[in-house]
Amino acid sequence: MTDSDIIKLTATEIAGLIASGEVSALEVTEAHLARIEAVDEKVHAFLHVDHEGALAQARAVDARLAKGERPGPLAGVPLALKDAFTTRGVPTTCGSRILEGWIPPYDATLTRRLKDAGTVILGKTNMDEFAMGSSTENSAYGPTRNPWDLTRVPGGSGGGSAAALAAYEAPLAIGTDTGGSIRQPAALTGTVGVKPTYGSVSRYGLVAYSSSLDQGGPCARTVADTALLHAVIAGHDPMDSTSIDAPVPPVVEATRHASAAGMRVGVVREFAGEGYQAGVMQRFEESVDLLRELGAEVVEVSCPSFTYAMPAYYLIAPSECSSNLARFDAIRYGLRTGDDGTRSAEQVSALSRAAGFGPEVKRRIILGTYALSSGYFDAYYGSAQRVRTLIIQDFARAFAQVDVLVSPTMPTTAFPLGERVDDPVAMYRADLCTIPVNLAGNAAMSLPCGLSPEDGLPVGLQIIAPAMADDRLYRLGAALETALAERRGHRPLDGAPAL
Repeated sequence: MTDSDIIKLTATEIAGLIASGEVSALEVTEAHLARIEAVDEKVHAFLHVDHEGALAQARAVDARLAKGERPGPLAGVPLALKDAFTTRGVPTTCGSRILEGWIPPYDATLTRRLKDAGTVILGKTNMDEFAMGSSTENSAYGPTRNPWDLTRVPGGSGGGSAAALAAYEAPLAIGTDTGGSIRQPAALTGTVGVKPTYGSVSRYGLVAYSSSLDQGGPCARTVADTALLHAVIAGHDPMDSTSIDAPVPPVVEATRHASAAGMRVGVVREFAGEGYQAGVMQRFEESVDLLRELGAEVVEVSCPSFTYAMPAYYLIAPSECSSNLARFDAIRYGLRTGDDGTRSAEQVSALSRAAGFGPEVKRRIILGTYALSSGYFDAYYGSAQRVRTLIIQDFARAFAQVDVLVSPTMPTTAFPLGERVDDPVAMYRADLCTIPVNLAGNAAMSLPCGLSPEDGLPVGLQIIAPAMADDRLYRLGAALETALAERRGHRPLDGAPAL
C-alpha cells in the first residue's frame, strides 16, 4: 500500500489495518509525516511537527501489538492536536508570541487520554491567538489556508486542525470550541467537528480563553471517526471542577444504529433571513428535505432570545478572557520584554503584554475589562448573563418539542483571506449560528452537506442536541452522511482539490 493510499483512508480503516497487521503504525505515521512535509508549506496547518515523538509513539504501538496486546480502537492512528492543549515536552503557544517557546511540564487530561489510547500525536496545529477569531488569521505565526482554495480562510479559531484533515495530513484532529471554533472550520473545510456537552470533556490543561464557554472536542473526516475519538477523550476528570461525573453518552453505538426515522427535528426560525449566502441556504434546505425522506418529522421552532446571543457572547467571552489572560504577566513564564534593571515589575509586565499579545486579543481584553469595571458590571456583564439565561430557557422549550435542532453552521462559505481582518463586526457575524450552543452548554455537530453551487466550496449543516444527549448528534449525523454520500456517489471529502 502506497503512502497516497494510506493518507486517504479513514481513521476506522487505518485502525483496522494496523490491528490486523496489514500495515504497521510506523508505516502509517511515516506516510502522514511525508504528506505534511509535502504540502504544509502551502497550508500552514501545523505550528510544530513532533517528528521524532510521533515515530516513537508509533513504534510503541507496534511493539504492543507484537506482544499480542490490544491497545484500543484508535491505536496507531495519527492525530493533529490544536495548540491550546498542554503537551509535555512539546511547545504549546496558543498561536501567541507571549507563549513562544514555552514547553509545558505536564500533559492536559485530553492529551494524556489520547496517548493512553495509542493515538499518534503528529504535532500542534495553528490557531487564532488564544482561540480568539473566526478565520485563523489572528495567529502570531501567520494564517492557515483552506485546502479547497488556498486564497481563502479555513475558519477559526481551529483552522489548523480542520485544514490538516482536509489536506490529508491527519485522519483525526482535536479542536476547541468557545463560540464555534470546532464547528466553523469543519463547515468551511468539508469535515466533521463536534462541540461536546460542556463539562463532558476535561478542560484541565486547556489554556483558558473563556472558562464558562471553552470546550475541547473531536474532528475527523467522517461521523464514525469523530465518534471513536469522542469516546476516547470524554469522561469525568477530578482535575477539572466543571467536569460532569456521568457516563459518556453512547456515541459510537449511535453511529452503528444511525437512523433519522422517528426523530423530531426542529428548524430554528431565527437562523434564517438576511446575511445568508444563497448557496448555503440551498444546500441546507436540500438536507432538511432529505431528512424528511429518511423518516424524520421536521417542524419549525422559535427561539427569540437567539437574536441577542451574539452581543451577549461578545460581553461574556471578553470579560472572562480579561480575567484569564491576566496570568500572562511576564513574571512567571512567557515573553519578557524591557527587563533591563531600570523598570518596575509593572512596567516590564505592561511592555511584555504589549509586545506579546496581538490586536484581536488586546481588543477583547480591553472590552472585557471595561465590561467588568466598577459602574458598568451590571449594565453590561450582568445583562449579558441574564440574556444567557433566556437563551437556555429557549433551548429548553425547543427540546420539549423536538429531539434535535438543525441550522446552517455558517452563513457563508469560506471567505477570502484578508477580507474581514479590518472589520471585526463582519468577522463576528460568522458566529451567528454557533454561539447560542456555547452559551447554553449544549452539544452540537457540523457535518458537510454539499458544495455551494455559487463557488464550489463546502457547506456545513449544524445539528444541536440537549446537554448529555451527544449520541443524538451521531445517530442523525451518520444517517444524513450516508444518505448524502449515496446521492453523490462518493465519500464526504472525496473530490477535494489536490494540493
